[in-house]
Amino acid sequence: MTKHWVAPRFGGSEVLEFVETDVPAPGRGEVTITVRAAGMNPADMKHTRQGDPDDLPVPVGYEVAGVIDALGPDTTIASGGGAVGDEVLAFRVNGGWSERITVPAADVFAKPATLGFAEAANLLLAATTAADMIRVSRASGGDTVLVHGAAGAVGVSLLQQLRLLGARVIGTASERNADTVADFGGEWIAYGDGLEHRVRALAGDGDGDRIDVALDCVGTDEAGFPAVGGAQAASKAFRDSVRQRLIDLAGAGDLVVPVARTFPLAEARAAAELLESGHPGGKLALLP
Repeated sequence: MTKHWVAPRFGGSEVLEFVETDVPAPGRGEVTITVRAAGMNPADMKHTRQGDPDDLPVPVGYEVAGVIDALGPDTTIASGGGAVGDEVLAFRVNGGWSERITVPAADVFAKPATLGFAEAANLLLAATTAADMIRVSRASGGDTVLVHGAAGAVGVSLLQQLRLLGARVIGTASERNADTVADFGGEWIAYGDGLEHRVRALAGDGDGDRIDVALDCVGTDEAGFPAVGGAQAASKAFRDSVRQRLIDLAGAGDLVVPVARTFPLAEARAAAELLESGHPGGKLALLP
């Protein structure tokens, strides 16, 4: 038996319950992980708010980091090899806010030794989303890219990935997050009245109007702008394909995951309330 967090009915953090569950032994192509850190993402709580009633109770959490507890017969993890005791991270999984979890081995990767468990557990959802936005927008080196919501988890990953491409990035954020934008390679511009004028003045190369790509990490609903999501077939396939590359970047120190705070797993409801506030100040992790 183990304990994990579920939503027994649809709603926000107030409906979450910490309950006991069986962890099935891994079959062929599966791995059981003892969780050392569970990542927290806004998508976790969106997942609990609506859906098919037949899916209740909904297990929560899409990414974890920990150590291999058991492997199914003739099973290797996505990055190759794998043995009991190896440090790993996994994405995307179902029910990561847990003490132990059995998941497809195709979603499990060796954790770089340079990456802490809390950082590893928060790497891939944000990083694959950012990479997918770059794919869809075709942003490239030499472009000037405007990133809205640049101080959030996806925004911070975008700043770093675009910098590695050689792009110039202008990031909008609140004044309290100006240093965050600058620290990760962006040029900060404040939200609020006059934003368009400030962007044009900063981005201009003489004609006062040079933005090649605009990316919105806030999720504003605007007609005519393509939206990407992990449930889309093309996006899912792409995000799965870039996981190892992003892990390698993080292991080399080229893709940093700023963790603002950790909580004991048993205090996930309080952590979820902070996540829902929209101002966690960085990534949050649950530690069993």
